[in-house]
Amino acid sequence: MKIPILPHILKYMGSKREILSFVIDTIQKTGVESNYFCDLFAGTALVGSAFKHQYRVHINDIQSYSSIFAQAYLYNLKTSAPLGVIENIHEKALSYVNDLTAHTPELIADYSKITHLDNLQRLEEQQRELLHSDIHTGFHLFTKYYSGTYWSYEQCAWIDSIRAAAETYRNTLIYGAILSALVYAMSYTSQGTGHFAQYRDITAANMQDVLIYRTKQIWPLFEKKFHELITTIDSDPLHTPHLTSLNYIDCLKIVEPKSIIYADPPYSAVHYSRFYHAIETLVKYDYPDIRYKARYRCDRHQSPFCTKTQVHQAFRDLFHCTHERNSHLFLSYSNSGMISIEELQQIANTILGSKYKQKVFVMNHMHSRMGSADTYGSYVKEYILAFTQS
Repeated sequence: MKIPILPHILKYMGSKREILSFVIDTIQKTGVESNYFCDLFAGTALVGSAFKHQYRVHINDIQSYSSIFAQAYLYNLKTSAPLGVIENIHEKALSYVNDLTAHTPELIADYSKITHLDNLQRLEEQQRELLHSDIHTGFHLFTKYYSGTYWSYEQCAWIDSIRAAAETYRNTLIYGAILSALVYAMSYTSQGTGHFAQYRDITAANMQDVLIYRTKQIWPLFEKKFHELITTIDSDPLHTPHLTSLNYIDCLKIVEPKSIIYADPPYSAVHYSRFYHAIETLVKYDYPDIRYKARYRCDRHQSPFCTKTQVHQAFRDLFHCTHERNSHLFLSYSNSGMISIEELQQIANTILGSKYKQKVFVMNHMHSRMGSADTYGSYVKEYILAFTQS
C-alpha cells in the first residue's frame, strides 16, 4: 500500500506520522481480512485516514478536534472547495476583526517595536484583564480567554474571526479543512513550547524568543495551510466514514463485528486534554468554565490509561470489548509506557485466550518530549501487539 500524502497540521504528542509506514505495513503483513477499520484513539486521524481506500473506516477519539482533522483528510477537498473560497474567508474574517478590535484598539501593538521588558509585560497584563471584562460582540471567546497568554490580543481576534467565518461553511466538506488550517496557524504562533499545557511568563531571558511569536500573523499561516489542504487531498474514501467522539468503551460497543481495531492509547501520565485544551475549545467554541493560569477547561477528559491505579483495568476493558465484538486488535505501545509489554501480553492472553493469535512487532523510535528544550527527545522501542483471530 502506498503511504498517502497527508499534510502536517499540528505538533502532536505521540503522533504516528513518522512511523506511519511501520503501522500500515504491520497491519497488512498479518493478512487479516475485514471490511471495517476502526481507529480507536485517533488523535490527528492519520492512521484511520491512511486506510480510507481499503476499508469502511470508523475514526474515533474522545477529543472533538480529532473529527475535524479526519474531515480534512478523508474527503476530496480539491473538488469540494468553491472558487474564491480563500478570498471570501479573508473578507469575512477581516470584517469581524475590525468589529472586534474597535472596542479596545489600544491593546493592538506593534511587537516589532517593543524593546523594553516592562513595557511588554504591562501590555500583556492589560490584555489578560479581558478575561474579567464583558465583550458585547459575537465570536470573542479567544479574545476574552486567551489574549496575552499563548497569543496576543490581535492574534486572538483573528482566531475568533476566522472561526466565525468557518461557521458559514459548517455543512460543507471544507469545514474541517478551515478549522484544521486554523489549528495549524494557532500552533505556530503560540509562544508556548509546542503545546498548550502552559504559556511562558515573559522574562529578560526569553523576551526576544516570545517576541518572535508575537510578531507572527495568523492569516498568512492559515492561508498557507488551507491552500495546501485543498490542493493536496484529492480523493474520497471508499465508503462514507463513521466519525465519533466517544469514550473508547462506548465506541467499541458499536464497532462492526470482525473489524480491524487499531488502538493507540496514551502511554504516559500526561493527559492529552492538558496539552490540547485550547484546540478542543476552538472546535467546541462553547465558552467553557476555565481554571488555572493555563486556562484549562474544567470538563477536560482524564484518561484511565494515564493513571497508575486505572491503567490495568483500562486495558482489560479494551481486550474484553475487542473479544465481544469478535474483532482483530492492533495495539500500539512503548517500552516507556505506564505498564510493561509483558503485563499487556499477560492481560491479553487471559482475556482473549486461544481464539487469538499474538504477534509482536517492534522498531526503535524517538519520542518527542514536547518541551522548549525538545531538541533530541528520547529513544524508545515502539511496539505493535497484533491479536488476530485464528
